[in-house]
Amino acid sequence: MKREDFVWTIGYQDDVAIVDGPARKRYRNKSAEELLQEGLYRAAFCAAVYDDQTEDFLPRFVEQTGIKAGTTEYLQRLYGVFGIPRGVRKVSVIG
Repeated sequence: MKREDFVWTIGYQDDVAIVDGPARKRYRNKSAEELLQEGLYRAAFCAAVYDDQTEDFLPRFVEQTGIKAGTTEYLQRLYGVFGIPRGVRKVSVIG
């Protein structure tokens, strides 16, 4: 799964990732930090997960949002993102 598809996935149906097309186009190639500054917290966390930077992301997230997230597991539960799914075979872009 490509990074931009993972960051902007809004759900899954079987082996298909449903992707927010307009957001993906508008914020293409933004880093987790840039997405965080834009207030796109879930997308920023997804970018950090994909880039394997969740430990570095956590303190910046807490500082930016004021949410007292003590661990990356907290953010995983908050956003429902636990990693890059392996069973995705297709991407469906909506919007």
